[in-house]
Amino acid sequence: MKTRLGRVGRRAVTGLAAASLALGMAACGGGSSGGSDAASAGPEGVDDGTELTLWTRAPLEKQANLLVDAYNASHQNQVTLTVVPNDDYVAKVGAAAGSNGLPDLFAADIVYVPNWVEQGLFQDLTTNIDGLSFKDQINKGHLSAGTLDGKEYVLPFVLDLSMLFWNKDLYAEAGLDPEQPPTTLEEYAADAKAIQAMNKPDVYGTATGLNCGGCLVFTWFPSVWAAGGDVMNADGTEALFAESPSTEVFSIWRDLWDSGAVLPSSKDEAGPTWTAGFTEGKVGLMFYPATLLSSTTGFDVGVAGIPGPGGGASTFVGGDGIGVSKDSQNAAQAWNFLNWMMSEDAQVGVLAKDNDVVSRSDLAENEYSTADPRLVTINQVAGNGQTPVALNFQQAYNATNSPWLTLVRDQILGDASTLQADNDEVTAVLGQ
Repeated sequence: MKTRLGRVGRRAVTGLAAASLALGMAACGGGSSGGSDAASAGPEGVDDGTELTLWTRAPLEKQANLLVDAYNASHQNQVTLTVVPNDDYVAKVGAAAGSNGLPDLFAADIVYVPNWVEQGLFQDLTTNIDGLSFKDQINKGHLSAGTLDGKEYVLPFVLDLSMLFWNKDLYAEAGLDPEQPPTTLEEYAADAKAIQAMNKPDVYGTATGLNCGGCLVFTWFPSVWAAGGDVMNADGTEALFAESPSTEVFSIWRDLWDSGAVLPSSKDEAGPTWTAGFTEGKVGLMFYPATLLSSTTGFDVGVAGIPGPGGGASTFVGGDGIGVSKDSQNAAQAWNFLNWMMSEDAQVGVLAKDNDVVSRSDLAENEYSTADPRLVTINQVAGNGQTPVALNFQQAYNATNSPWLTLVRDQILGDASTLQADNDEVTAVLGQ
């Protein structure tokens, strides 16, 4: 993925309260140094008993607690974790940034990272990151999202991938091969229809979140990438949904909806329960977060990359990045946490042990993943996925009533002839 070009002076804030963020902010292009400098503290940073603060959003609470507990048990520095409700996180970061009250470390949904880097919320960690012997093995999508004008500000915190999950029990009942996942989006639709044709009470072929822009980018963008297409231009300022293969993706999903093979509540699903049907064993197959693998109990589950029209496989490499905030006076100590977080002790001994995806490709196959071939598959697909970069990603895609959400609902549920006009609306927001 290409490094973004800086847009000095830009103030297009992804979901932040702009007035709050503007207060006390330095010029764009990276945060100012705090009282201790991470780059001058050596490759491992400083572990001297400093009290550090870290913020994360609620969806990553489990992983954050595991990492913080393991670090605190093995270091003199001690990290105090604050978990913020997901819907409140952006506003809390914005208010803290405006009042110079950010914690030492904070994680950010990877789609927010480019804008928050541009706004100067993170300190420059280029020297530290470049000094890691395994830098080339770190997930490139997350590194790219946190890179501006050649300077690096963010490391992966927790990766979350969108994957194809299928219920092997329902596959067998429908006469499908439970060991053979669909390899094209067309086959995906055919399998969903076959499961629907069983007419089993409360069971549906597939499910999605048709009123959830974030759910849809997470699960539908990979089908475009898998088929060799792009969803945006390289700068993230122009939408490409009015051309192939996006048009094929929309057509296949419209047919799926019209056939009745999609869980009906998907129409109004805004995100909170979009995976519930599959987790409860009532959906045959769907595009699903890899971090929820451990929640699929009571039935046999298969995992594969998300296919596109005609084939291929990809994933949206989501999750959160993490960096040292512009307000931290303990940058050298904060780097000590980040350096440890990328180590094998943390990546394998904490995350892989918990069935989470590691952020280093050289650790993809480890003692925990090899015990479950599905984890190896997830880790391998992670290396071939993408993390889309756009300064106005939030407004264009994730926000309530975003133009992307309007586009999808028109294509699947409404007037499909509006595609070009809807695509132009997404482009207009991306280019603001």
